[in-house]
Amino acid sequence: MITTEDGVRLDSVWHRGGPSAVVLAHGITGDRHEQGLFGALAESLVSSGFSVLRFSFRGHGESEGQPRDLTVAGQVRDLRAAVRAAGAAGPVSVVASSFGAVSTTLALADPPSATPPVRSVVLWQPVLDLRRTFLEPELPRGIELYSDRSSLAEKGFLDIEGRFELGAPLFEEFTRLDPRAAFLAAKGPAFVIHGDADEHVSHELARATAAARPGTDWWSVPGDGHGFRRRGPEVVAATARWLAAKAGQPG
Repeated sequence: MITTEDGVRLDSVWHRGGPSAVVLAHGITGDRHEQGLFGALAESLVSSGFSVLRFSFRGHGESEGQPRDLTVAGQVRDLRAAVRAAGAAGPVSVVASSFGAVSTTLALADPPSATPPVRSVVLWQPVLDLRRTFLEPELPRGIELYSDRSSLAEKGFLDIEGRFELGAPLFEEFTRLDPRAAFLAAKGPAFVIHGDADEHVSHELARATAAARPGTDWWSVPGDGHGFRRRGPEVVAATARWLAAKAGQPG
């Protein structure tokens, strides 16, 4: 378990390898497994000489907290706690999937006194524009899930297919936070991977953002949608290779 600065206990698991550590940050409504991809990635990274920390954000999986109380501010605290725990092992990199990219990009602005510095990041299908993803959704899956938000005023939360409740404070944060700007302003190497058939989060926005940011590599995954259900093993392998090369690890 990891305990955050505000006392929330987060379900976590360590995969022990070498001194350099990688923290894995999952997407919204998910958990530390990220549909099996994070377990596979952890195994690959350990074989390349890394230690890996997987965790579930508050309100997700077996971590403390209720989904409807979820906020970006809370997720940033969670990520800080995970990076702090991983930093005891050595230099830290972060792999963030989908909504996990929001807290990751915002946390990149933290001063070194707040958390150990993040050396490099890999963003899978990242949410970089909260308005275009949630408030004014442009893609089919986002339109389906978030266009009718009448229940936010009526009940204080939006029910996501009976499996997750997103609270009104989260949507208020969406009106004022800009993860894309935070990512563009941050220093250090990055790798952005996005399926060109993503039905939930904009592939074109991710491509343009990667092209505009120095030190950022880009891979458009042909024919794959959100979650990399078709080519997940290739995404895992490419992520592990990139991190190994950037960290100077064998493999």
